[in-house]
Amino acid sequence: MHLSMWTYPWDIQDQGLDAFAAELTGRAGLTTVSLATSYHAGRFLQPRSPQQKAYFPEDGTVYFWPDESLWQDKVIRPLMASNVTERGDMLEALIRDREATGLKVSCWTVCLHNSRLGMLHPDHVTRNAFGNPNYYNLCPSSPAARDYAVTLVRDITVNYRPDMVELESPNFMGFAHEYHHEKDGVGLNAEDDFLLSLCFCDHCTTRAVKSGVPVEGARRLVAGFIAELCERAVPERQFPDFPGAGIDAFRHHPYLHAYLAWRSEPVTSLIGEIKAAADPASRIVLIDLKDGWLGGVDLTAAGTLCDGVILCCYDMAPDAVGDVIRAGRAAIGPDKFLGVGLRVFYPEVGEAAVLAARAKAAIDAGANGVNFYNYGLIPAKRLDWVKAAVGAIT
Repeated sequence: MHLSMWTYPWDIQDQGLDAFAAELTGRAGLTTVSLATSYHAGRFLQPRSPQQKAYFPEDGTVYFWPDESLWQDKVIRPLMASNVTERGDMLEALIRDREATGLKVSCWTVCLHNSRLGMLHPDHVTRNAFGNPNYYNLCPSSPAARDYAVTLVRDITVNYRPDMVELESPNFMGFAHEYHHEKDGVGLNAEDDFLLSLCFCDHCTTRAVKSGVPVEGARRLVAGFIAELCERAVPERQFPDFPGAGIDAFRHHPYLHAYLAWRSEPVTSLIGEIKAAADPASRIVLIDLKDGWLGGVDLTAAGTLCDGVILCCYDMAPDAVGDVIRAGRAAIGPDKFLGVGLRVFYPEVGEAAVLAARAKAAIDAGANGVNFYNYGLIPAKRLDWVKAAVGAIT
């Protein structure tokens, strides 16, 4: 069974590889490490580190040595984090020592969520119905952004050959909570956030027009909705069956409905291109959420092109976790890998039994494994909760 924990390179470096491996395999009972190999900015409270209690990773960097021969003619290129030169290539060390540590290696790979690259390449980010850029999200319709994501995974798999690559954000992203120090005095509700996230950049427009989609009609409609939400004294729901009905929540607006039906095409085809260019020795799986359609993910279509999916079920009751996993299994079929992502954060997990119940619900519903979040962000004592959850499913 796939039993992994999402981990940052600096967490392993702070503990030491031998001590980290002993904790993951022994104290937590896990079989795999999911190492961040490309990542975005943040501010992290680091309870495990003896010295770095607050940590700010470099924005939009990669945690491995890029192969220059693969990148020399690319418009968008990666920046290697200074962590690699200063503290060593942790991905290389984990791959080299797989047999000694007993840990398989999965590469947790952020694809299009990259504010540093977005600022450098504003012509390749998503843009709302007013043309305003979302610098944190390279657009999956942009040829240069697609080339970046495809080459990123090809570089990792060809030159390192991990057991698995976990694709985070090869899709459109939401509006709220994707940048930093955000200001919202309106009080956006879920449908407002979704409308603000819809991309009408030149790349999406060109790609949609080629498919015969009435993109300009959809853009004008969405711009009108955004203008209206900005005028209300307080937020109001306009689509009562959103998000549960999927794109059919907008069935009374045919231009927008058609655009939303098309919107999964660039995401699905990008996942297919990533998989086709990757070394076949590494399994390629998608990290997704319960309502992945909000980001343009067609789980059934994506499942036919990659090796599986990890569905994050944070802060859900066991019954809800089971429902998400059963829906995911129905979407991708019986033979593809299906994992569940569970967070070990307080107060959403207040004791070991809560985490164990969620893990058991996922496995009982058809999941093949569990990824726990996150090694360096939780106190060491919660690794015992992870071990209890593992004991409940193995």
